[in-house]
Amino acid sequence: MTAQNPSPVPRGARITAITSGKGGVGKTFLSANLAAALARQGERVLVLDADLGLANLDVVLNLFPKITLHDVFTGKNTLEQAIVPAPGGFHVLLAGSGMVEYSRLTPEVRDQLVDVVRQVRPRFDRILLDTGAGISDVVLYTVSLADDVLVVTTPEPTALTDAYATIKVLATTQGRRDLRVLVNQVNRTGDGRTIRGQLQQVVDRYVSPGLESPVKLEFLGEVLNDKTVREAVTRRQLLIESFPGCAAAQGVMAAATRLIL
Repeated sequence: MTAQNPSPVPRGARITAITSGKGGVGKTFLSANLAAALARQGERVLVLDADLGLANLDVVLNLFPKITLHDVFTGKNTLEQAIVPAPGGFHVLLAGSGMVEYSRLTPEVRDQLVDVVRQVRPRFDRILLDTGAGISDVVLYTVSLADDVLVVTTPEPTALTDAYATIKVLATTQGRRDLRVLVNQVNRTGDGRTIRGQLQQVVDRYVSPGLESPVKLEFLGEVLNDKTVREAVTRRQLLIESFPGCAAAQGVMAAATRLIL
């Protein structure tokens, strides 16, 4: 069993990795909106775009970064220059897109990433790591730097299958025993909690029996399938700012409140 934090970083911000088994489940959109919701509750929040090769947090937030993590890694710019304010009252550290050199975990990428986290942690109350999807070595290493993990899924069968695979890998390779689940794009209130229960049953049957202690999945919340979400995405705006009264926005706000508890 490997340690959860192979490269210790100084205490400071609570670090939450937001990850998913597959792409297209709304992970980055939720990361941005959760950050804004946390900022509304008084937290100093940084979202670090840790999808190093296929970053799109800038698109979600309608930002046009001149400086990215790539520039910091190569020494072209300082970390201070790369941290920028985002709509919603939080800060972001954006990654470049299409950087093939970040598609695998080299010693250089590993050291640079942990160094960045070490430097920013004392400055914030909460750091959200918006990871890539899947279980590549880059994603798993990024998750290993976090205090806790939020797995995002949708009710779609392939998304649930990949969410289970992610949970299994995190439990067996990183010793994770407590993970949070956020279910996006549910059609009815209560579906998210039902899905969490189904995932828990599968984990109880196929994962926990081989471990020293059982894996527990905490239900962080659900976000209803709402046409305003698509409109916010198209506008490149935060849902909780554009449509704060919609059901999906209320779901995000409730999840942010549980995240603090």
